[in-house]
Amino acid sequence: MGSGQMDDVVVVGGGVIGLTTALVLAERGARVRVWTRDPVEGTTSAVAGALWWPYRIEPLALARAWALRSLEVYEELAARSEPAGVRMVEGVLGGESLDEADAWATARLPGLRATTAEEYTGPGLWARLPVIDMATYLPWLRDRFLKAGGAIETRSVAGFGEVEAPVVVNCTGLGARELVPDASVRPVRGQLVVVENPGIRTWLTSTDADGEMAYYFPQPGRLLLGGTAVEDDWSPEPDPGVAEAIVRRCAALRPEIAGARVLAHRVGLRPGRDAVRLKRAALPGGRVLVHNYGHGGAGVTVAWGCAEEAAGLASS
Repeated sequence: MGSGQMDDVVVVGGGVIGLTTALVLAERGARVRVWTRDPVEGTTSAVAGALWWPYRIEPLALARAWALRSLEVYEELAARSEPAGVRMVEGVLGGESLDEADAWATARLPGLRATTAEEYTGPGLWARLPVIDMATYLPWLRDRFLKAGGAIETRSVAGFGEVEAPVVVNCTGLGARELVPDASVRPVRGQLVVVENPGIRTWLTSTDADGEMAYYFPQPGRLLLGGTAVEDDWSPEPDPGVAEAIVRRCAALRPEIAGARVLAHRVGLRPGRDAVRLKRAALPGGRVLVHNYGHGGAGVTVAWGCAEEAAGLASS
C-alpha cells in the first residue's frame, strides 16, 4: 500500500461484506474509507436473520471454506464479554442429513448429530451454530472499523472512475448489477416477521414439500420468523398475505408462535448470483479493482473468509 494523502483503499458498499472487508484491510495497516449509499442500519445486511450456515451461495466448496474461516471469528466473538451480538445457539437444520456432503461441517462441529423424532419430523441435524443479532453486530463492526482508523462516507457511486484511490474494492451486493454493470446479479427477496418471543430458545430452519421455507431465530427481546426467497422480486414493501403465511408455517412447527405479538415486518433483497465474484481486475491508470459481491443468502456466513481473501487480492 502506497503512502500519500489520499486513501490507500476505498471500499464501495457498507453492508456486512463491505464493512468486514474494510475492517480486515484497516487492521492490516491500510488507510481505508468506506463509501456507502445507506447507513449500516439501512443495508440489506441489517435485515438478515442471521444464522451461520451457507445458504443460496455458489460455488459451494469455496463458500464452505469461507464459512469455516468466518465460524472461527464468530466463535471467538461469542466467547468474549464485549457485546458484539454473536451467540452460540442450538437448533435444528431441517432437511439436512449426516451424509458425505456434510462431512465439511461434521469435522468442525463436534455436536452435530441427526435429530430425534421428538425434535423434528423428517430428516434434520441438531447443531450449535452462531446466531448473529445484526442490530448489535453491524454497529459493533462499524465501530471497530472506525477505531482501526477507518472512515465512512455516505455517498452514491455511479462508476468506478469517481473513486480516486489506488485500490477500489467493490462490495456493492445487489448494487453491482448497475455499477459494474453485471446483469447476472439478481434480487432474491426475503421477508421476515418480528414477534415477541414466547419463550423459544432454540432456532429452526425447515423447507416443506412445496419448497416453502419456515424458520425462527431467537434474538434478544424478540423472535425472527421467516421466510421467503423470491427471485427477481424488487419490492421492498412487506406483503401482509406473505407475513400471515410465514407466521402460520412457523406456528405449525411451534404452536406458541401463533399468539405472539407482531413487532415489525422486514424485507431484504439478497444479492443472488450464479457464483460469488471475488477477483481482482484492473482500472485505468494502473489502479486495482477487487470485486467481492454476489453472496446470495450467505453474506454473514462467509463475510470473514471473503474479506481476508479480498484483502489479499487488494494488497498483492
